[in-house]
Amino acid sequence: MKLSLRKTLMCAATAAMAFAAFSSVSATAADKIRVGTIRLISHSASYVAFERGYFAEQGLDVEYKFFQAAQPMAVAIASGDVDFGLTAISGGLLGLADKGAVKVIGGALHEEPGIDGQIIIASNKAYEEGVTEPSKLKGRTFGITQAGSSFHYMASRIAAKEGFTLNELKVKPLQKVGAIIGALTSGQIDAWSIQPHIAKALVEAGSAKKIGMVSDYIPDYQVTTIFTSTDIAENKPDLVKRFLAAYSKGAADFNAALVDKTEGEEGQIAMAKLIHKYVYVDRPFEKASKSIISGAMRLNQNAKLDLSSVENQLDWFKAEGLSPEGLTIDDLVNKSFVEIY
Repeated sequence: MKLSLRKTLMCAATAAMAFAAFSSVSATAADKIRVGTIRLISHSASYVAFERGYFAEQGLDVEYKFFQAAQPMAVAIASGDVDFGLTAISGGLLGLADKGAVKVIGGALHEEPGIDGQIIIASNKAYEEGVTEPSKLKGRTFGITQAGSSFHYMASRIAAKEGFTLNELKVKPLQKVGAIIGALTSGQIDAWSIQPHIAKALVEAGSAKKIGMVSDYIPDYQVTTIFTSTDIAENKPDLVKRFLAAYSKGAADFNAALVDKTEGEEGQIAMAKLIHKYVYVDRPFEKASKSIISGAMRLNQNAKLDLSSVENQLDWFKAEGLSPEGLTIDDLVNKSFVEIY
């Protein structure tokens, strides 16, 4: 009996030591990564991946760094302050890609027929003055963050389809999304295009008027992409694959709950509560949830990338002198990680 007890205690001690050793290895094995993001619903896949443990499953310890616009995030990726970024293609990103500093590795947000996408809105003042549709924007001011931003690109495409030049649209750089909202609602600018969770909230609050949809001007628009430094893409491919695997699971959950609505009202509410930890954090959930649920756009399945849309954007940036002329799509995109279409 004493021998049996001794053996039991020895086995238990051995098991405890093994578990402790395993726990120690596990605790030190997680790769710490910094993810750049903007507090928009379109960035929710990474939030879902974090909150539901998908990053942890891939051995990734995530720290978020929040930005107000796309271009500063691109600079942070190139400098090593951030490891992965989720945002639109910008002139700053293209300039850094030309220097061999950054690579697009996947797709994030995509316009899709049948799903509300980015909305063109007008200030109440401009609407009362006759800006009731995008064709009336000639000679008016259009809010953007910076020259060479996705807002700049959208404004140009809208103007071109309506038959006037970008100079006649008068884009106005305001640096931050919050500043554009303030300028629009106060009538300092006439129009803007933005994701539906922001646009719908402004329209429903009576602070702006809907005058069009971006998808009518840029069909199949790859709005945002996933990118990293060239160093990580080339020298740490396993890290990239693990990040994309976790991110893709988060995107799948997001699409199921808020885009395809296969999880019912309970699933929508649960997803909205998760996202509310990062988006509309200054609002009570009761007010934020409606915008979160109604403002969801499709996130790319498995982070697949619409390369033709990216090429169209690159061509525009070059034509406007906002990208180095010699930059190629291969300089910009590493095609080895996700499906390209």
